[in-house]
Amino acid sequence: MKKLLFVISAVILTLTACNPQPKTTDNEFTMPAVDDIAMYQVNPRVFAPDHSLNAVAARIDSIRALGVNVMWVMPIYPIGIEKGKNSPYCISDYKAIAPEFGTIDDFKNLVRVCHEHQMGIILDWVANHTAWDHPWLKAHPDWYTHDAETDTIIHPRPWDWYDVADLNYDNRDMRLAMIDAMKFWVIEVGIDGFRCDVADGVPADFWKEAIDTLRAAAAPRHIVMLAEGKRSDNFTVGGFDMNYGWDYKDSLVHVFRDGRPASNLIAADKAEYDSLPAGKVKLRFTTNHDHSTEVTPCVEFTNDRGAMAAYVASIFPHGGALIYGSQEVGYPSPINFFRYVPVDWTAKPEIYQEYQQLIALYNTQPSLRKGQLTAWPDDNVLLFEKHLEGDLRFLVAVNVRNAEQTVAVPDTWKDEDVSNLMTNEVVRLKQELKLAPFEYLILKNED
Repeated sequence: MKKLLFVISAVILTLTACNPQPKTTDNEFTMPAVDDIAMYQVNPRVFAPDHSLNAVAARIDSIRALGVNVMWVMPIYPIGIEKGKNSPYCISDYKAIAPEFGTIDDFKNLVRVCHEHQMGIILDWVANHTAWDHPWLKAHPDWYTHDAETDTIIHPRPWDWYDVADLNYDNRDMRLAMIDAMKFWVIEVGIDGFRCDVADGVPADFWKEAIDTLRAAAAPRHIVMLAEGKRSDNFTVGGFDMNYGWDYKDSLVHVFRDGRPASNLIAADKAEYDSLPAGKVKLRFTTNHDHSTEVTPCVEFTNDRGAMAAYVASIFPHGGALIYGSQEVGYPSPINFFRYVPVDWTAKPEIYQEYQQLIALYNTQPSLRKGQLTAWPDDNVLLFEKHLEGDLRFLVAVNVRNAEQTVAVPDTWKDEDVSNLMTNEVVRLKQELKLAPFEYLILKNED
């Protein structure tokens, strides 16, 4: 019976919240509110060895069917050759597209297709540095940072990114040229914002000027700005909508892999959100393009079940959900984004369906991501309630260990009739919850 209920539940979710919305025209598309975003990161180099923008567009139904509503596309600009290592973050032209990925018309088509499927699309922006053969370097050497002793242009410090040259944000003309290039993609191409690489390496006052200019130019359209960083002035000065939950991801790894108490996740969540201005969001993830170069979630969190448990522990305390293209099929090996890595999109359909079901709950049950969080500390089980005033209560339990665990049911939930939202099974809670290795429960009270 449980298996039958699971199948019925999966079918219902697939046919409703997870499926793409009816196609619309660009003029009818509106970006979701920042706290409603479920994001999908596109690394074009896992979609096709060439013309990969068209390959992404061809998969739009499968991507949208996950329930995501914003696509983040990694850099697609021409890549520098001088001192280069084929990194898409080594940019030689901010207003063009590398032939490897396609043409400007291919990208405009992807923007149109996303909007038709009620998805926003944001583009990776690299403002901290350029390729050594970017035209700016010869035309405007003063736009770059120089070594104080040798007066030579340097790579970004303290990193070992020798393939790129560090930009000088004391130069007003360079700032204006950078903003002009960003406006090109918003106004001429129609994207809905940017994910800004190494945002903490760029002065916050530049981000403020850039974001204010972009918002004014795009009006009345709303654009979303995501900072790859964790500085508080990303928000208080820069004006970003979202930045990275780096510390929370670190805590996930420490808890799942290193055996630290599950309650550390509650502390990490609180630490990130206590200082966050109202209306701002931390991007939460179990992997991204940087992390997947070393290890994928199904290995970092022990196995597929650990990866799914970690994902539940990541997205439901405060939202900000991200799926990195490839994790929805449980891709097992590291992905080097400096080259083409083929992904079998038909692998592990059960993992795809589980992500689909989780994002459907994320979308249809606002309390699960926006509600007030009440937690019960435990070493081995992440246990918390989410509740919005006037809505039902939700209890989330995540076994963070690869072994069976038992946790006490909170007094406010004892003898409650609850629905398991992953199976639709209705049960009455008693004194304890017994969880299989890496099992998670998402329960809704029936009152």
